Amino acid sequence: MPWTPLHSQLHQCLIDRQLLPLGANILVAVSGGQDSLCLGQLLRDLQSRWRWQLAVAHCDHGWTQDIGIADRVAQVTARWMLPFHCETTANLPETEAAAREWRYQSLIRIAQTTGSTYLVTAHTQTDRAETLLYNLVRGAGADGLCAMSWQRQLTPEISLVRPLLEVNRAQTGEFCRQYQLPVWEDAYNQNLKYARNRLRLEIIPQLAADFNPQVESHLARTAELLRADVEYLESLARDWYQQALDEQGVKLDRVILKSISLSLQRRVIRQFLTQALGKMPTFSQIEDTIVLINAPNRTRTSTFSHGLAAEVSGKWIVVRQ
Repeated sequence: MPWTPLHSQLHQCLIDRQLLPLGANILVAVSGGQDSLCLGQLLRDLQSRWRWQLAVAHCDHGWTQDIGIADRVAQVTARWMLPFHCETTANLPETEAAAREWRYQSLIRIAQTTGSTYLVTAHTQTDRAETLLYNLVRGAGADGLCAMSWQRQLTPEISLVRPLLEVNRAQTGEFCRQYQLPVWEDAYNQNLKYARNRLRLEIIPQLAADFNPQVESHLARTAELLRADVEYLESLARDWYQQALDEQGVKLDRVILKSISLSLQRRVIRQFLTQALGKMPTFSQIEDTIVLINAPNRTRTSTFSHGLAAEVSGKWIVVRQ
């Protein structure tokens, strides 16, 4: 098959962003839809240039609409002459959250079994636009609006990589037709009871028709711009967090916190509470703790999880029961 512009685009993206190094052990998540089949074919075609070790993983939710898809993905994988791994479950609730959580846990297990240090998924520009809108209507801040990043750590040993974030579904669809890849779109992706499907099938097309034909690419560009801003702010916040933290790593210096902007205060407090509570704090918990920066001694927040609360102790903020 011919070398296409999409091959060149992905090849250059991998060079520019340094996403997948030479000789990497890579697990490719393939659902059977056009985006993941396009990704699998592209990586297979680039494999000789990059000397990767590739394997394919498929997650079968055990839902009625999934019947037969795993066998079809296995057939395509055999055509690619790559190892194929499949995990299946039963009685999985048919919700977006449950499906996503199970898929990622399954893919991590397969990656660990195969010794893969990179898990590659076929999230596209379309998915990035959907994520921005989805998180916007839920009241997310800048971090949530750019949540779909090019790369992040799933475990200390496994990186999640999304190399198609500048590729749209029209491109992946045309690529699959050109390569005669057998696409199987399941009913899940057309079910309008799921919020993301409504965004993709109804809201974004309506925005394109009524406001801006390029709305998808512009939303994705906004996410990319925000990502750079967030990374910069997070790097500053980490520095301030280390300055404000006491030697034992359990208290924050209010004097130092008073000297920085509200944006950085929120990020420092979030890092502090994440460490103290063992999980990401809510927006209200962060805001309640920020009030303590200028509060009288012994002022406390309302109780967090496990009976913990943040409290003013002299010049310090400390989390205790």
